[in-house]
Amino acid sequence: MVAEPLVWAIFLLPLLSFLLISLVIRPLLNRFAAVSGYLLIASLAVSLLLSVIVLLRLAQGADSSYAPHTWIDLGDAAIELGILLDPVTAIMLLVVSGVSLLVQIYSLGYMRGDPSIARYFAYMSLFTASMLGLVLSANIVQLYAFWELVGLSSYLLIGFWHDRPSAAAAAKKAFIVTRIGDVGFLLAIIYLFFHAGEFAAAGLNPLHIPDIWQAAQPLASGGAVLKGTALTLVCLGIFAGAAGKSGQFPLHSWLPDAMEGPTPVSALIHAATMVAAGVFLVARFFPLFQEAREAMMVVALVGGFTAFAAATLGLVMDDIKRVMAYSTISQLGYMMAALGLGAFGPALFHLFTHAFFKALLFLGAGSVNHASGTFNMRYMGGLRTHMPWTYVLLLVGGLSLVGIAPLSGFWSKDEIITAAWLGEGPVDPWVARTALALLVGAALLTAFYTFRMVFLTFHGEFRGGGAQELADAEASGRPQPTAVSSEAHLAESPGVMVAPMLALAVGAMLAGYVANPQWVKSLLGIPAHWFSYFVESAVLYGHRETPPFNWAVAGISTAVALAGILLAYLLYARVRNAGPVPAASAEAGGEDSEASGHGHAHAPPAPQQADPLERGGVVYTLLSRKYFVDELYEGLLVKRVFYRYFAGITDWLDRSLVDGIVDFTGWTTRQFGRLAVQLQTGQVQFYGAVIVLGAVLILVGYIAFGTRLGG
Repeated sequence: MVAEPLVWAIFLLPLLSFLLISLVIRPLLNRFAAVSGYLLIASLAVSLLLSVIVLLRLAQGADSSYAPHTWIDLGDAAIELGILLDPVTAIMLLVVSGVSLLVQIYSLGYMRGDPSIARYFAYMSLFTASMLGLVLSANIVQLYAFWELVGLSSYLLIGFWHDRPSAAAAAKKAFIVTRIGDVGFLLAIIYLFFHAGEFAAAGLNPLHIPDIWQAAQPLASGGAVLKGTALTLVCLGIFAGAAGKSGQFPLHSWLPDAMEGPTPVSALIHAATMVAAGVFLVARFFPLFQEAREAMMVVALVGGFTAFAAATLGLVMDDIKRVMAYSTISQLGYMMAALGLGAFGPALFHLFTHAFFKALLFLGAGSVNHASGTFNMRYMGGLRTHMPWTYVLLLVGGLSLVGIAPLSGFWSKDEIITAAWLGEGPVDPWVARTALALLVGAALLTAFYTFRMVFLTFHGEFRGGGAQELADAEASGRPQPTAVSSEAHLAESPGVMVAPMLALAVGAMLAGYVANPQWVKSLLGIPAHWFSYFVESAVLYGHRETPPFNWAVAGISTAVALAGILLAYLLYARVRNAGPVPAASAEAGGEDSEASGHGHAHAPPAPQQADPLERGGVVYTLLSRKYFVDELYEGLLVKRVFYRYFAGITDWLDRSLVDGIVDFTGWTTRQFGRLAVQLQTGQVQFYGAVIVLGAVLILVGYIAFGTRLGG
C-alpha cells in the first residue's frame, strides 16, 4: 500500500509552490522572479516521480483504499476530505504532472523577459494543484471545490495579459460559459444532499463518490436508491458541468477565444487540465451513467456532433492556435462519444494519448510564433528550412492527431471508432450508427485541417510574418491586430523550448502502442490491451470491455485520413501565399498573437494568392463566422432576451417597486416632520406654556386615576 501522505504530496507540492511564489517571491523577492519557474519545475518533478510510483504499485495490485477524513458532519450526509485512488486516478496523476512539468520547462524560454513571470508561475502552480486535487477527490463536494478552482485558474491565465481588452473579454467569456454548465453540476449535488435520508437508510453517504456509485446499482433487495428519472437528471446535471469544461456543444464557444492566454497556458488547458476535467468527470461517475440509458444516448450524440461540427470550423481558421483549439473540441467529442457508447477504456486511452500530441502541437504553435511574430498562418510559410526541429516535431504531432499508424493517436482513435462500428453498447443501434458516421466524417476533416496547417505554416515561401500582417491591416483600414510583432526571428527556437517538444513527440509516437500493445501477447512485459483493461478495472459494477483490434475499421479510418491529407496537399502544397486576410477571415482567428518580438528584420513577402477555401462562398462564410453561434448568444440571448426582458423587468421592479417603497417611506417621514416642525416655534413663552400644560395634565391624571389605583 502506498502511504497516504505520499499521495497527498502529489497535490500539496505544487500547492506549496503557489503559496511560496505568491506570498514570498512575488511580494518580497521579485528581483529573483525567475526562481519561481524553477521552484514549480522542482515540485512537479517530485510529483511526477510520486505519480509513477503510485501507478506502478497500483498496477502490481497494491491496496489503494484510504479512510476519508470527516470535515463537516451534516447528519445523514458528511463532507469529507479523502483520496479516491483507482486506476483512472493513477493515470490522470501521471498525465497532469507529466505534461505540466514539460509545459513549465518550455515556459522558461517562452516567457523569458516577461515582467510578470512570477505571477505567471504562481497561476500555473495553482492550476496544476487544482487539477491534481480534483482527480484525487473522494467526496463530490471536495471535487466540486477543486472543479471551481480549475475554472478560477483558467480565468486568471487566459486573462494573464489583462491589459489587452481581447484577453480580458476572453477570460470573462470562459468563466461565464463554464459557470452555466456548472449550474447543472451544482443542481445534481444539491439533489443528492436533499435526498440524504434515502441514502442513509441504505447505509450510504450521498456525498461520498463510491457510495453514489453504489446507490445507482439495482443490486439490493429493495432496488437502487438512485434510479429512474432522478438518476437521469443527476447524470445530465453532471454532464452539463462536463460539457462546459470540455467545450461540448453548445457550450464550446469559450474555448477558441481562450487562445488569448500565453501559448503554454493553451497547451496545458487543452492537454491535461481544464478540458480533460470534463471527460474525467463523466468517467468518474460512469457507474451512474451506465444505469441511465437516456443520459448515455445524450452523451454519445452530443459527443459525436461536437466532434464533427468542431472539425468543420477548424477548416477555415487562420490562427494556428485556433485550429488546434477546434481540434481539441473535436477530439474531446470523440472521448465523450466513446463514454456514451459505453467504451470506457477507449475513451480514457484517447484522453491519455491526446495529452501528448495536443501539448506538442500547441508548443509547436508557440515555437513558430516565436519565429514569425504572428499566429496567422497566412503570413507564415517556408519555415521548415528555418525551423527543422519544430517542423519534424509538429509533423509527428499532426500525424498522431490524424491517426496514422503506428503513432499513438491511431491506436486510441481506432478503438473508439471500432466501438461505434460494433454498436454493442448500452444505447440503441441507431445512436451507434449516427455516432460512427459523425466520427468518421470528423476523421476526414481532421486530416484535412491538420495538413492545411502544416502546408501553410512550413511549406512554400515565407509570407512576411507579423510585419506584413500589420501592413495589410493598415492598408485595408482594419484595426491593428494586438500583440503582433513587426519583427521576425527566422531561426529555430532555443533548446529549452525544443527539448520538452521532443519529449512529447516520443510520447506521441510510442505511448499508444507501448501502454496498450496490439497484435502481440505482451511487449516489454506489458500485456496486450494493458491500458484499457487497467482503467476498466476502476468500473466496479460491470462494463463493456474494449473490443479487439479490427482490421476493417483500421483500414477504413486510415484510408479516410490519407484522403484528407491528399486533399490538403492538392489544395495547399503549392500555395505560395494565402493572400491578405479578408474581414470574415480575420474574425475566424487571424487577428491575435503574443509574439515576444525578439530578433531580426522579416524576409520579403511572397506573391499573393487567395486561400482555395474562399471559393466556398456561403459555406465558407458560415464556417468563418462559426455558425453565428457568438451572434446567437451575444446578440439574441444576451442583448435581446437577457438585457431586454430579464434585465428590463428587474430594472422596472427596481425603479417602480423598490424605489417606490423607499420614496414612500421618505415622503411619510417628511410629512410627519412638517407636523413636528409646527411645534418648534423658537418662542420661550410657548415652550413655557407647553410645560405648564403638561404638568397640569399629569396632575389631573394622577388625581383622576392615582386614588383609584391606590385604593
